[in-house]
Amino acid sequence: MKLIYLLLLFVLPSSLLAKEKPNFVFLLVDDLGWGDFGCYGATFYETPQIDKLAKDGMRFTNSYAACTVCSPSRASILSGCYPARLHLTDWITGHNRNNPILNIPQWKTKIDHQRVLLPEALKAADYATAFLGKWHLMPIDQPDFDQHYPTSHGFDINVGGREWAQPKGPGKYFSPFGMPGLDDGKKGDFLTDKLTDAALKFLDEKKDEPFLLYFSYYTLHGPNMAPPALVKKYTAKAKTFDNKKNENLNPKRAGMVEALDNSVGRIVAKLEQLGIADNTVIILTGDNGGNADNTTAGLRDFKGFSHEGGVREPFVAKWPGKIAAGSSCDEMVISTDFYPTMLEMAGLPLKPEQHQDGVSILPLLTGKSQSLDRDTLYWHYPHYHRTLPYGAIRQGDWKLIEFFEKGTLELFNLKTDPFEKNNLIENNPEKAQALLKNLAGWRKSVGAQMPTKNPDYDPNKPRGKKW
Repeated sequence: MKLIYLLLLFVLPSSLLAKEKPNFVFLLVDDLGWGDFGCYGATFYETPQIDKLAKDGMRFTNSYAACTVCSPSRASILSGCYPARLHLTDWITGHNRNNPILNIPQWKTKIDHQRVLLPEALKAADYATAFLGKWHLMPIDQPDFDQHYPTSHGFDINVGGREWAQPKGPGKYFSPFGMPGLDDGKKGDFLTDKLTDAALKFLDEKKDEPFLLYFSYYTLHGPNMAPPALVKKYTAKAKTFDNKKNENLNPKRAGMVEALDNSVGRIVAKLEQLGIADNTVIILTGDNGGNADNTTAGLRDFKGFSHEGGVREPFVAKWPGKIAAGSSCDEMVISTDFYPTMLEMAGLPLKPEQHQDGVSILPLLTGKSQSLDRDTLYWHYPHYHRTLPYGAIRQGDWKLIEFFEKGTLELFNLKTDPFEKNNLIENNPEKAQALLKNLAGWRKSVGAQMPTKNPDYDPNKPRGKKW
């Protein structure tokens, strides 16, 4: 067998041998709500291309981001580690609250170079790597700022990635963009479309070698802006729409969603045109909940909050011949899992010393298993945002939230109460204490930073802006 393989090395073109490794197209949507896609219940927003992607692959119903805000969640995907372990626990640069009860910890605003990130691991295995879109993992107030672009963390090229949390160029979502590696195009060009043009160019150039296309959309982050034709379409649709599900009917946001859907369709079509679709894994998910009410299909709250609407994310995956079309999975998964999963898909050795908190979900994707050897997920957010500093744990159907200011607890059974309407803490004190003990033990195990009492707190003074 070994002799046959050695002969193939001399006889077959290198491009054919390379195709033994699957390509990866990782699509990360900013501020993606649980109810933004048709395959997750949307009826006002139209997402036929994404819905088809779900029909051609697997749709997850208990998929989570590792944080309810962007930078920590993005770091968890690239590193395979919980934000608490990285000490990167808030969006960069975060914010302060006047006269807080608690002082937030001195958290990090970059990923340490000592860590081997997902693109670095794939690049070492001869993958071409490209980053497009929102990066937001740069320490903008530190001297090593320019050492933390995507190209400093394993990506061969960077198109659009910088310190921005949202488009801040002269035209924001419209030309001119003012982003690295992205030409401004012509007046009226829309950012999602231009980034997709760059993605297609990369696919054309790298079709004969294994690649990672990591497309991190700026959309659906505000400001809400969309091509005029789409805004016009949804403005008209909203006037007669029977909003039985209490969906978000903002025409501009709806246009952003459709522009995203068009982008996904163009990428899938390009893969098929190039004849590499069957050897390409497509993953589509989000970094945190939607940054608007009524985007979560009834889940409580949205981005920045401790409840499900801020952290449960759509996740669909397609891998022809490996992932059964039209399949779904109810097992809990989280953003730390992508790193080891993609390594295993590529036939590469896992790096447990790197992706310390992720587990490969390949058995779920291929149908070899319906469950993982894990029943607990954790969150740690020692910061002020729309909610107070908190930690959370989900174990099976039970979810506990601990608010650090006063030690108050909320307990929910997500099987019977997915919308977190009923705090069961009074009727289940033993369950709550068991979960709380587990959560505290986990924090200690990952070296989580905790907020501390503010000695200068004055209860008679205003506490600053409420988020």
